[in-house]
Amino acid sequence: MTPPPPSVKGNRARDYILPAAIAVACAGAAYAGADTTFDPALQKFTDFLEGSGGKIITVLSLAGGLIALASGRFALGQVAVPVGVGIGVGTGVPIVTSVVTATI
Repeated sequence: MTPPPPSVKGNRARDYILPAAIAVACAGAAYAGADTTFDPALQKFTDFLEGSGGKIITVLSLAGGLIALASGRFALGQVAVPVGVGIGVGTGVPIVTSVVTATI
């Protein structure tokens, strides 16, 4: 098999450079964090998790753990999961929100 002629290698580079240059020339500015399209939905979901919704999720998780304990098989996960859910719902939402806000 013979190698391609040198002129073909130059054309391959041009095949990538020319579209990239056109894309850079036509690209507009991107403003991260300036979009407020989903702010109302985010606020409602955050309020739900930090309020009564988070309490309901935690109580249901705790009830599931107690039912599993009553079934006769003890496992540490049956106690640890409801505790983790309660901590996650109580403190996880503000942590995730602050991380996303700091990143953007």
